[in-house]
Amino acid sequence: MPSAFQFQCHFVLIFLAASKGETRYLEVRDAAEDEPFLLLSEDLKRELSAGQIYRRSLRCIDMLSIEGQFTFTADQPQLHCATFFIGEPEELITIDYDFVNIDCQGGDFLKVFDGWILKGEKFPSSLDHPLPTSQRYVDFCDSGNIQRSVRSSQNVAMIFFRIHQPGNGFTVTVKKNTNLFPCNVISQTPSGRFTMVIPHQHRNCSFSIIYPVVIKISDLILGHLNGLFLKKPSAGCAGVGDFVELLGGTGLDPSKMFPLADLCHSFHGSAQMKIGCDNTVLRMVSSGKHINRVTFEYHQLDLQETENRKENSIEEFCFPSI
Repeated sequence: MPSAFQFQCHFVLIFLAASKGETRYLEVRDAAEDEPFLLLSEDLKRELSAGQIYRRSLRCIDMLSIEGQFTFTADQPQLHCATFFIGEPEELITIDYDFVNIDCQGGDFLKVFDGWILKGEKFPSSLDHPLPTSQRYVDFCDSGNIQRSVRSSQNVAMIFFRIHQPGNGFTVTVKKNTNLFPCNVISQTPSGRFTMVIPHQHRNCSFSIIYPVVIKISDLILGHLNGLFLKKPSAGCAGVGDFVELLGGTGLDPSKMFPLADLCHSFHGSAQMKIGCDNTVLRMVSSGKHINRVTFEYHQLDLQETENRKENSIEEFCFPSI
């Protein structure tokens, strides 16, 4: 049976698909396909490709994956609201305040968070984000007209808001910008292919997939300097400044997940693992001394793959949770 975390995350991602358009634009996949995800209809795709600005109202709990202008107007006191934003892996999200009418003195607030928070767990984790947690919040009631535009550090961001007075609310415009070296990503889909590059930067980058998956690493370059590969210790990754680890768990925060495998040697070929956890993370740790790169692909585990475990090249993990 799916865990509570998996149910909540899948609800959020399904909500994301439903929030890509108005009801008249929604089409439902056949039930036999990858869960009951909703797709953008051709009508909305044509409208967006024609250069029109997409506009709609926000719900108290909402999720957005497209650019546009979005307005929330309280019809009753709304005390626990949030909107999740997500882009493609190579995109950053910019949130512009167009209009804000809230009562800061009366207890209202409107805050942007650089990342996602779900059940108290953060993505990216505090270990992977360039800013301390306190600086990842931007409170409109504190900044006001000083900072009316906020840009995320990765492909996800969110806003929290509380509004007591009916009729009050706000309007924001969401834009996306290209990120040349994506670091810290939540995948919108249960399958895909991605190359993560960290060029001479002392940072950690995590790629999160909120599904049980088969993940296949096809290319890994660590410690690349002046065209030569540096030698690595022969036993494990202890003391190595550059390595890749695979993590699995039931929450959103990579720092609270279980380490499943470490890779600290460069290779060209194939290394595959089945991970039946609610959340799978590939995390690259970089010392900043070299150019590190990893290419991998992934797809959601199906029933046959969970049954034929012996065919995998590496031990499987977390299968009791699915």
